[in-house]
Amino acid sequence: MNAESHFKDWTAREEIAERLIPLVGSLYREFGVITTVYGKTLVHKDPTAIIKAHKYARKFDGASALNMSESEDVISTMIRLDLAPARVDIGKLISAYRNSNVALEEFLRGQLATIVDRKGSLLDAPRDVVLYGFGRIGRLLARMLVNKVGGGDKARLRAIVVRPKGEDLGRRASLLRRDSVHGPFAGSIGLDWENNALIVNGNFVKLIYANSPDEVDYTAHGINDAVVIDNTGKWRDEEGLGLHLKAKGASKVILTAPGKGSIPNIVFGVNHQEISEDVTILSAASCTTNAVVPPLKVIEDQFGIVSGHLETVHAYTNDQNLTDNYHPKARRNRSAAMNLVITSTGAASAAAKALPSLSGKLTGSAIRVPTPNVSLAVLNLQLSTETTREELNEHLRQVAMDGPLQDQIDWTSAPDVVSIDQVGNDH
Repeated sequence: MNAESHFKDWTAREEIAERLIPLVGSLYREFGVITTVYGKTLVHKDPTAIIKAHKYARKFDGASALNMSESEDVISTMIRLDLAPARVDIGKLISAYRNSNVALEEFLRGQLATIVDRKGSLLDAPRDVVLYGFGRIGRLLARMLVNKVGGGDKARLRAIVVRPKGEDLGRRASLLRRDSVHGPFAGSIGLDWENNALIVNGNFVKLIYANSPDEVDYTAHGINDAVVIDNTGKWRDEEGLGLHLKAKGASKVILTAPGKGSIPNIVFGVNHQEISEDVTILSAASCTTNAVVPPLKVIEDQFGIVSGHLETVHAYTNDQNLTDNYHPKARRNRSAAMNLVITSTGAASAAAKALPSLSGKLTGSAIRVPTPNVSLAVLNLQLSTETTREELNEHLRQVAMDGPLQDQIDWTSAPDVVSIDQVGNDH
């Protein structure tokens, strides 16, 4: 193509992408359907991101990008099918449809038979969610919960609990609105001073003050049967986290750090099947554990692991000092922004808890480095099955494209990728 043809091709695709936005939004809000292209979500994306998602498909579906006109036809037809809430990968649907000889609606009714004509909510009523703590993790969770609220019939952020520090509503809103790493919040934040609440994209989020989890009466704020997400890290055992269950209106607790004792440590996609209705306290494990366990699982399942060492190069955290200052752990006395700090990690033992087949096979070490976000884990593994680098990379590419861990594992072969390129990656 000549220069003018390239430009016309781009504007044509941009026009289709602009038409796709309300269609994707309608499926999401009215039906609870999340539309993806080989794992890349189209929900809440701008035209350029939608075009890039279709271009991404060429890694998996031949030499060319996915045809956006086909996507428009598929999504327009899906809206007429009264679908139940689900994740639908239109990239895979289009690939399969090209080899069929039936009309599009008939094909989609067959492929999506389990959710066709079953419009409705997953839950009888929205589940109340409370954030206990509003630091780095808490604010990012707030962004995610609001971004994924959809039609409001699933999980809804109802309150944030913090320690009393005076009239701090405005400052809390400011920290949610602006983030030095992740940039500005993509939405609207209003302040209800009279009710001490944030209005975040239409979600009324009450700011509650407490010094201990069992002090709170959530029912006084219209909150019932709530899932409390403790992101403070202050309590990590059953006794401490059990204080949340003494609060009126709370029924379950999720810890955003490794749990101690008998608390189940869950890596979603790997061992989430272990969660039962009678479990009231669970841990979402550590960031490192969530990073390394999914690839360890697919490597263990395909090739087997005899032994291995996990070397974590970890971004500094709020626990460290900006300048040299006292810390209970000697090396963390030193400035996080100026030093490589050798530290301990429980990633190896935590990985074995999520994958019992690796028990006793892994060791681990960690270094904190002067970067505020994105960490690196180097897996040095001895495999049971003789294989090549190409075979291993191809297997990881395939599981990133299609499989139960598609949401946990991303894949790239770009030789120039560095850590900052992964900021905001939602895997």
